[in-house]
Amino acid sequence: MLKNIPKILSPELLKVLCEMGHSDRLVIADGNFPAESMGKNAIVIRADGHGACEILEAILEVFPLDTYVEKPVNLMKVMPGDTVETPIWDEYAKIVAAADSRGDATIGHIERFKFYEEAKTAYAIIATSEAALYANVMLQKGVI
Repeated sequence: MLKNIPKILSPELLKVLCEMGHSDRLVIADGNFPAESMGKNAIVIRADGHGACEILEAILEVFPLDTYVEKPVNLMKVMPGDTVETPIWDEYAKIVAAADSRGDATIGHIERFKFYEEAKTAYAIIATSEAALYANVMLQKGVI
């Protein structure tokens, strides 16, 4: 056991977060995201039974966001014509604002298929059981 480390961060996930370097990206994937097929060149970590918000909040306690890019946090845009609501994005904004002084100005949006292409180059993908739609979030690591 370690002090001041969120218990939701498994030893495997902590190891991956430590291995990541500046500008490496991490995807926190919702339950519908094709984590295994997108993560063929990445480390895929299962976080079954956990939601994306609790994973995001715990990671941001130990993970610095990149200060050399305008949007180190990116969400998957809703497809044109899709009428899905995305209230989880408001929760993400609160979590990010609590962890980074730049607040929700750090959050960008990437078109769905471009998000998939960028996810294929991520260092790691965390597959959660998040049921919300369009709940995928990509983080870019900064320096301490």
